[in-house]
Amino acid sequence: MGERTDPDGRWLTTVMHAAFFLLLGSSLARFLTYDRDDSHTPWIITLFALFGLLYILGRARAPAPRPGSRPTARHLVWLGAVSAVWIVLLALAPSATWCAMPLLFAGLHTLPARIAVPVVAVLTALVVASQLRVSQGALNPNMVVAPPAIAAVATAVLVHLQRQAARQRVLIEDLIRTRRDLTATERRAGTLAERQRLATEIHDTLAQSLSSQQMLLQAAERVRGTDPDAAGGYVREAAEVTSRSLAEARRFVHDLAPADLADSCLADALSALADRESGAGLAVVFRLDGTPGPLPDRVEAQLLRIAQGALANVREHAAATRAVVTLTCQEDRMSLDIADNGRGFAPAGPSAGALGADRARGHGLPAMRVRAAQLGGALTVESTPGEGTVVSASVPLAQHAFRTPLEATS
Repeated sequence: MGERTDPDGRWLTTVMHAAFFLLLGSSLARFLTYDRDDSHTPWIITLFALFGLLYILGRARAPAPRPGSRPTARHLVWLGAVSAVWIVLLALAPSATWCAMPLLFAGLHTLPARIAVPVVAVLTALVVASQLRVSQGALNPNMVVAPPAIAAVATAVLVHLQRQAARQRVLIEDLIRTRRDLTATERRAGTLAERQRLATEIHDTLAQSLSSQQMLLQAAERVRGTDPDAAGGYVREAAEVTSRSLAEARRFVHDLAPADLADSCLADALSALADRESGAGLAVVFRLDGTPGPLPDRVEAQLLRIAQGALANVREHAAATRAVVTLTCQEDRMSLDIADNGRGFAPAGPSAGALGADRARGHGLPAMRVRAAQLGGALTVESTPGEGTVVSASVPLAQHAFRTPLEATS
């Protein structure tokens, strides 16, 4: 899987495959040209074919592990089998000596250093022994020195790259964890600050007004029998305080509406949201189907919040590269769809994927369902692992008279 998602890994694998088959073909050609032994030729050609077939089957049925992961038992069995065939082939046909190079790099590339280094040492020793066995005349020092030198350089470079990649993975994981913790801390700090702001506003306005109303009404109750005019004055003052309190409540409702809807309609707000969410590997597109008419502020606010929550889930959980936000306008119904091409999950499993994470925190999909239900609508989720997710909110408009939140409180 790592090779399929890593361009550098695919490039390295392609080069190793090409080198293997090139050396296999040249070794076979050399054997047929220089080292041919008529009594064993059919068997040696069969071993060459078996060697290549094992290599192909192993790459298909026992793929290399992802960088940093432990090799599977199947991969180790394949590496042992192909190495054993090469050793037998080497004993019968020294021309197969240099087929060890792809095996050497395969061992270094996929195995931990504690296993790869002994494998390389054994392969190198066999190469040297094969060269000495077929040498003629005076001993050529390069036959003894060159293979270990090449193997040592390759081992040092690839082990260094492995360790450097491991350190980079640790650093990346630490960075992601730090960013997640920082985001959670900032969210908690923002929530506490907003709660403090609302508590202060409520205490200084609505709570004080209610306290004044209570005192005026109690005063009116005390003098109602002895001084009706004074009692009436207290009641009128309480009514004035009530009017001011109502104005403050309306202001709260207006201030708590999404800022994107302050000077724009729902379609414009969704388009702006898509533009903001695009970037860092995720492209978000907004589409409008139909002509939206005037909507109550409450409907627009809740649909925008649903879109924000769905896109937050896409960015945090889906690992998607593209998301589409579609607003469909009908005469009696408004529909909002958020589709992504991410990893998806199994909606039937309450602990699966983004759904489980959202339930654990009390946000996400459960909150979106509550918002849709508050509008008399419904929210549905269609998802399949590996095939993306579609979140759809459908809201009937007939039951929503066109009233702003301020008018609804009067």
